[in-house]
Amino acid sequence: MENPLDLTVIIPSYNTRRLLRDCISSIYEHTEGISYEIICLDDHSPDGSADMVAEAFPEVILVRNQTNQFYVRNNNLGMRMSRARYACLLNSDTVLISNAFAALVKYMDENPQVAACGPKLLNPDGSVQHCIRYFSGPATMVLQALNWHKLFPRSRLTDRYYATRFDYSKAQPVDSIGTTAYIVRRSTWEKAGLLDERFRLFVSDLAYNFMLKQKGYAVHYTPCAEVVHFGSQSVNQNAQRSLRELHAALIEFNEAYDYFGKSRAGKLLVRLAVKARDYFKRAEFCLSPDKRVIKGPGAPSKARPLVW
Repeated sequence: MENPLDLTVIIPSYNTRRLLRDCISSIYEHTEGISYEIICLDDHSPDGSADMVAEAFPEVILVRNQTNQFYVRNNNLGMRMSRARYACLLNSDTVLISNAFAALVKYMDENPQVAACGPKLLNPDGSVQHCIRYFSGPATMVLQALNWHKLFPRSRLTDRYYATRFDYSKAQPVDSIGTTAYIVRRSTWEKAGLLDERFRLFVSDLAYNFMLKQKGYAVHYTPCAEVVHFGSQSVNQNAQRSLRELHAALIEFNEAYDYFGKSRAGKLLVRLAVKARDYFKRAEFCLSPDKRVIKGPGAPSKARPLVW
């Protein structure tokens, strides 16, 4: 590739017209010092998102899906279309408040051993959004399903998954970081592979980071850039369906990646446990006034946003 761009910003979007407008506007407002392109993949949104992008941002490369392709396939298509050295998988419910992309490109240039990295995420109220996860065993996941993190938020068992004691002030290797604003090196997706299309959305970040670790690639967190993340704006539109899809993805992840072991008996137990968790979480959803799909440690804050 002759004279590649520095960065391709890939934004899959479904039914988030206002947020998408703010997201793209913030990129153009704050990004300087690097060459970049924006690819927006509209997943057949009924709210006019695609028309808004075409009219307000004619320079954006717009893909109009005629049927729902969902998060993973859209990101993979964006990486295949990319003309850059790096790609940033960016959620449409984010806004930049500084020149984050230039800082992330510089970090990757200065750390050639890093395959992918993510920045510091901020809640709308300016607090840190906890986006790091550790790969954990089945006992930890059972306790997480039983809301152990709510009963004992400072427990070491809680920390084994949610990384509640993680130091967000320094750059460092991580097990898994969300793909909310996720920078991937071209050689990473060309050699290690794209996101796993057995998943539509849920667990896709965990699966990709797990695959990279298995193949010996390094994934980093860096505080050199900050991105505001409102969180779960698409999945909360149909929360009951999202909860079902989340748990189906957890089962698929375990069976495809042998996450909790290779034995058939163990996988059967995990399947039963995840199905029980699904019923528990859906019952909790019906009884709780909090109707978010994701609401454990690290979930986007419900606090009143600041004016950025």
